[in-house]
Amino acid sequence: MRFRIVRRGGVLALAAVAALLAGVAPAVAAPGDGSAFGVQVNVTLTGQPAVHVGPLAAANTAGPTTDTLASVTVPGVITTGVINTSAQKNPSTGAVTSTASTANVGLPLLSAIGAVSATLIKATCTATQSGETGSTTLTNATLGSLGALAVNPAVNTTIAISLPVVGHVATVILNEQIPNADGSLTVNAVHVHLLGGGGVGSLGSGDVIISSATCGPAGLPMPIASGLGLWIGLGLLGVIAVPVGWSAVRRRRTSVAA
Repeated sequence: MRFRIVRRGGVLALAAVAALLAGVAPAVAAPGDGSAFGVQVNVTLTGQPAVHVGPLAAANTAGPTTDTLASVTVPGVITTGVINTSAQKNPSTGAVTSTASTANVGLPLLSAIGAVSATLIKATCTATQSGETGSTTLTNATLGSLGALAVNPAVNTTIAISLPVVGHVATVILNEQIPNADGSLTVNAVHVHLLGGGGVGSLGSGDVIISSATCGPAGLPMPIASGLGLWIGLGLLGVIAVPVGWSAVRRRRTSVAA
């Protein structure tokens, strides 16, 4: 009988503690996360070995939350100045903000259409309880013979890169926004996709991404139980503590008497 009383008390006590501390657990199973990087290159240029670089200056809400790189040079592909990245999570609201900015960008990869450059290429991604939003800012950006680019291009602006005789050799996507299966959002400020083909005049195949930010979904930690729920939890613990304590004392006295 004593064993049953103690066991039942222990189970109820655990239930009370669980009820009391339920508010300590996050409101969602996986709180919001975020990440960012400045440059990633995965290309095979015509007649040359494959080039795989990056992601460079990677930041993550799990750490490091910020990163900086002075410059990047991938011969024949891309040159940059300073890269700054950040991925921050607000512990009290669960909001996540990720940013990546890449300065003084040049793309010799696309030199066949003229000088391709930008003073600054920046991607921003923000996740709140209302959802995820993203944006891209291009400062003094030009796409060779195709001219200047919008400062804030529309989501998934796609530009075909064609060469005389050769035809369509690449696609440039500005403010590329990708909803991921886990509920997060990825914003690639500039994504250059080489179409391959291998023929005369082909640039090659692969991808170059400049300034990428991923965020969300946001997670809001629930505060510890308060108000009526707190008093109910404490009261339940008090009620349970009495029989459990009494049973333990009674057992010790019986043992001494024996």
